[in-house]
Amino acid sequence: MGLLGRNGMGKTTALKSVLGLVRVFHGSIRFRGRELTRRPAHTIPGLGIGYVPQGLRVFPELSVRENLLLGLRGRGRAGRPEAAPGWERVLGLFPALRERLQQRAGTLSGGEQQMLAIARALLGRPKLLLLDEPTEGLMPPLVARTEELLLELKAQGLGLLVAEQRLETALRVCDRLYVLEKGRIVWEGAATGENESRVRRALELGPTGDVRDSA
Repeated sequence: MGLLGRNGMGKTTALKSVLGLVRVFHGSIRFRGRELTRRPAHTIPGLGIGYVPQGLRVFPELSVRENLLLGLRGRGRAGRPEAAPGWERVLGLFPALRERLQQRAGTLSGGEQQMLAIARALLGRPKLLLLDEPTEGLMPPLVARTEELLLELKAQGLGLLVAEQRLETALRVCDRLYVLEKGRIVWEGAATGENESRVRRALELGPTGDVRDSA
């Protein structure tokens, strides 16, 4: 599922609400039959939700290996990461990281830091992965690589909730789209080429009434 909208429209707030990082005043958030609303944030990764924050959020002074180890701690595991479930599978998705395990994360390229942030989240073995603008600031080849990776993860059965400004990426990766305007859904529908003009209109015009679409 994709959340689309301009800056300040509520995409990041929606993700952080799921994670317990923003207080929820009304409504309910449930995941796999469990109530998340007002649950302590540090307990939510253990329920199977991973998070890739906006803006290449890695720990720059730590090595690549140490950053990955933090992903394991999110599920209550520590120790030798090489023995952890999923370690080899994740590094198989990111061969460039395998070659740089002892390198400081802050010296990686922007694209490599984004891959590290995704790999760190995947080591928690989530059932649902929240990604906040994963293609922001990336060169076109890296955008394409990120899209391919997300499609591969989706094919493996991982649920994705992607906050994006790039409509092209959302159309390629997502099955369904929601357009937010000041925290309100102003359009929803299938992520198809036929709906592209409708999504663009919702993004450009903002709320002019309830323009939800069940297509």
